[in-house]
Amino acid sequence: MNKHPTFGHSGFPMESPAALQSASRRAPAWVAGLLWLAAGLSAGYWILLAAGRSPVTPLSVAASSTPPVDSAAVARVLGALPEAAQLPGTPVAKGTEYSLLGVVAANAPDGAALIAVNGQPPRPYRVGASLEGGLVLQAVSRRGARLGASINGPVTVELTMPETNLAPF
Repeated sequence: MNKHPTFGHSGFPMESPAALQSASRRAPAWVAGLLWLAAGLSAGYWILLAAGRSPVTPLSVAASSTPPVDSAAVARVLGALPEAAQLPGTPVAKGTEYSLLGVVAANAPDGAALIAVNGQPPRPYRVGASLEGGLVLQAVSRRGARLGASINGPVTVELTMPETNLAPF
């Protein structure tokens, strides 16, 4: 026996004309609800963004006064010798060998030199820095450096860079 649906309905809930009609009526409601939700979220975002901004007001900044720095105390903490050890009468350690390997900012008051002391790896020294053996780097030139017992004292050692036999390009 073949059973036919009664009153135009099938055995499946969504195949009936009434179910299809109610489902087609719900779709625009869902789309409208999603559109209203999107519009509300967008409006809330812009309101929060506008409310979060405040007018720019300049702040008065008080002049900051830095305390004076005692450079001698800082130098002592970092291991510098006292001023008495850098006077011209300070004896230089004998047997100290210096080797100049490079010069930076020649003829400048704040130049630097790459100097190896007693065969150790070379280290950079700025003008005015103390080297091992009690000497101070006084000045640098294009291919040389001058060392002395103090920055303004007489020159004790004059260093020159070794000649390189590099062929020009």
